[in-house]
Amino acid sequence: MNHHSKWVLASCIGSTVILAAFAACTFSEPEVFTSDDPIAKNPGDVNNNPANPGNGNSDQGPENGDVGGSSKNPQGEPADPEKPTCPGDPYADCDGDGYSIAEGDCNDSDPDINPGAFDVPGNGIDDDCDGVVDNVDSCDASLAIDSDDPMNGARAIELCRTTTETAEGVSKTWGVISANYVKADGSPGMAPIGHGLLPEFGSEKAWAGSNMLVLSSGAARAPNHPGYSAPAGVDHKTSGNPPEGYPKESPFCPGVLTGNCNDPAALEVRMRVPTNARSFTFKLNFFTYEYPAYICSTYNDFFVTMMDPKPPSLPDGNISFDAIGNPISVNNGLLQVCTPGTHGGRVFSCPLGTDSLIGTGFEDHAATGWLYTEAPVEPGSIITMRFAIWDSGDHILDSTVLIDDFRWSSTPIVEYKTLPAPAR
Repeated sequence: MNHHSKWVLASCIGSTVILAAFAACTFSEPEVFTSDDPIAKNPGDVNNNPANPGNGNSDQGPENGDVGGSSKNPQGEPADPEKPTCPGDPYADCDGDGYSIAEGDCNDSDPDINPGAFDVPGNGIDDDCDGVVDNVDSCDASLAIDSDDPMNGARAIELCRTTTETAEGVSKTWGVISANYVKADGSPGMAPIGHGLLPEFGSEKAWAGSNMLVLSSGAARAPNHPGYSAPAGVDHKTSGNPPEGYPKESPFCPGVLTGNCNDPAALEVRMRVPTNARSFTFKLNFFTYEYPAYICSTYNDFFVTMMDPKPPSLPDGNISFDAIGNPISVNNGLLQVCTPGTHGGRVFSCPLGTDSLIGTGFEDHAATGWLYTEAPVEPGSIITMRFAIWDSGDHILDSTVLIDDFRWSSTPIVEYKTLPAPAR
């Protein structure tokens, strides 16, 4: 060892290190992957398999406990925590939203922008990374009134996108996973006359798109539609169990017991929530033949919107109810379209009059008018919603509900509520 080498070694070991000697002890520059790396030349193959370019498989991402960086480097070796891969690594999920650039994320520094998001109307951003800014889904323009395809029922309320339970990468979008016409408790056997896809119901037009979903314990038709029967006495000849948590008695009607669940009609939709959605809303309008003669009776029909997983803050899965928790029925506090009067010991002020009953078959009876239900939701989760209506205690004196304009929102909310919809 020459004199110079001995001096460098002594300087590194000694307690006082001068700058010139420390330079001789420093480590080499971190390795940087360049365009000569195989992975850079073949970005479609995240596992660096030249025999299988573009296979889209990756063992990186949040599923393997890696949020904000790769768990392995492009050679398949464990990532060095001292060598950050974000930003700029196409295989890392830099914003922790579950998508990398290689998986279609067009802005990997914003967790609300990725293929699983919905396009927020009017914000001027391509939130869902499909190459179109503020695209609006529309898919219900040419649906048959009596279509038996439950996916068309979902389309009628503006749920246009579809996906699969096991989708990955760019294919893991929000959307409907499955849809089924069922009874109120989710079991099969609903009568087909209990559902319809209608552009109008009397004077009430579809709130969004060209059609709306109609469910009925009678005929889901207005008098001008083929297949119509008056709501005084359509019998589906079906019965079943009510949804979990029901029957539920109205606080407005002490001592009144609800009857059996008859003529149930429901659409059940399972779907993945957009990654940037914190809440959703939809419109509904409930018509009932029970007003004014059967207030607070065993024959009072119900409409509920059952959500699974069950909201932890609610007594059951129903998210459509009035200010004191009544599900939608002739007995709740939201009946506004009617002739004023005192019936069943209750006073009905009927502030919306009766014009919207004309041409529906429910003339001289009642409706809620258009309402909206609003609910919080977990971004990216999978939920099941069941819109259900049924006769209580009989197979006649029917009720019908119109459902339309399902929308996601990026606005976080806390409460579940159903209120009168604003004027169009």
